[in-house]
Amino acid sequence: AEYMGVLLGLSAPPQVIKMTRQGVTVKDVSADAFIKEYAAHLKKSGQIHPPANHNVIKTAKFKELAPYDPDWYFVRAASIARKVYLRRGTSVGQLQKVYGGSERRGVMPNRFCKASSGIIRKILTDLETAKIISKVTTEGGGREVTSEGQRTLDSIACKLVNGEKK
Repeated sequence: AEYMGVLLGLSAPPQVIKMTRQGVTVKDVSADAFIKEYAAHLKKSGQIHPPANHNVIKTAKFKELAPYDPDWYFVRAASIARKVYLRRGTSVGQLQKVYGGSERRGVMPNRFCKASSGIIRKILTDLETAKIISKVTTEGGGREVTSEGQRTLDSIACKLVNGEKK
């Protein structure tokens, strides 16, 4: 079928207007897509630098090897930033539980084991120096997202929702 505007007397087809959505937050975007995009942003911006031995560091004592992905540090930093965004006052111990897993103990039953606190603490201090998060001074401690960090995280989420790829 041809363009229906010919029947109405219009000379050219109407232009498609791209609708953009404003006010998008991290909560509106899938976790997987956001973490992947924000990890690429952290790597490209150079705000965070992995430690020199990041290719041999295990993320927990129950792991046998270091992660295979060479950019795992940026992915974990993006994931931690998202967790702190979603829940104010998140501490190192809480993040250890989130990233923990099942420890295989041979013939004995498996048990839950926490993740390494050193990596989590290093990533949190890196995010603090990048002004993404800051320490909570009241209500028992933990970390919270700064206004600058919230603006950055929300802009990444907005790009994902609006379909922009830069």
